[in-house]
Amino acid sequence: MAAIAAEAGVTRQTVYAHFASRDDLINAVVDRTTGQAVAAMRVADLDSGPATDALLRMLDVGWRFFRVSPLAHHVGSFARQRDEDRQLPVNDRLLRLLTRGQHAGEFDDVMAAQWLVTAIVAVSHAAGDEVRSGRMTQAQAEAVLRDSVLRLVGCDRAARNP
Repeated sequence: MAAIAAEAGVTRQTVYAHFASRDDLINAVVDRTTGQAVAAMRVADLDSGPATDALLRMLDVGWRFFRVSPLAHHVGSFARQRDEDRQLPVNDRLLRLLTRGQHAGEFDDVMAAQWLVTAIVAVSHAAGDEVRSGRMTQAQAEAVLRDSVLRLVGCDRAARNP
């Protein structure tokens, strides 16, 4: 809390006046980031156009948040209870998008859409970890993530390399 206060240019007491504990502060950060991500997905209009294009727009939204706050994914992992409810708005949007793509025939329906949500979230976190560790540049990770996700959903090669 002292480091956070110093970075914010306030005293520790000021931070504690707004947040009773470190967990409360972390929860507030995660809640705010989730809200901003959901708002950005609304702006990205994921319900219009081909599902493949919408999926790529959704990945772009994720990278925009990674650029602004590369540790946001890890902030949630420090919270005592990894609250799945926080991920529900993002995962629900992804599930609707994948289901739409499967019904339209753009995405393979061999794997359940819910499984694809889980796999895409995991591979997205892995891409962020590669950037944070320095093993990949962000551009490399973005390209690999894009190709990996399109392969997961069963898009043809032409869609992967526009």
